[in-house]
Amino acid sequence: MAGHSHGHGDDHGSNKGVALLIAVLALFLALAETGAKSAQTNALAQNIEAANLWAFFQARSIRQTTAGAAAELATLEMVGLEAGERRAAIERQIAAWRARIQGWESEPATGEGRRELAARAQRAQEVRDRSMSAYHMFEFGSAAFQVAIVLASASIVTAVPLLAIMGGVLGVIGFGLSMLGFFAPTLIHF
Repeated sequence: MAGHSHGHGDDHGSNKGVALLIAVLALFLALAETGAKSAQTNALAQNIEAANLWAFFQARSIRQTTAGAAAELATLEMVGLEAGERRAAIERQIAAWRARIQGWESEPATGEGRRELAARAQRAQEVRDRSMSAYHMFEFGSAAFQVAIVLASASIVTAVPLLAIMGGVLGVIGFGLSMLGFFAPTLIHF
């Protein structure tokens, strides 16, 4: 009986270690899931921002095209027109349209010219892509933590220590993937 009791005590001690491993894995799982949700939310927000900026860019393009066509038509109207009040008015309007076309092309002060809008939209897309990469890293990390928890739990039930070791290894992999999500989400592509 004394030998049996001693063996039971060893199992109890190893079970405590595995329970601690499970608790640590669960903690990192929660952190990875939080990181995933945050990255996903940021990716969605940046996707909307990029779409809005590209829509504004397109509206500016349409306005430029419309004003350009109007300026060309007005230029044709002036053919054969003698110098006078009407010709001067048309020339002023053409100049105003062309100035506005240039303003719509680039407005550094407001950041709402086509060039600035395109640059802002591209930056939003880059942030979105980085956030999506982070999201995927966190999700892979979460999956590794979940499988690690299952393996560690199974080691308690089956008394097979190798399962706990495999769970620990998967936990390290999950930790590594989660750290990539935080610090270098684009380093590895799956």
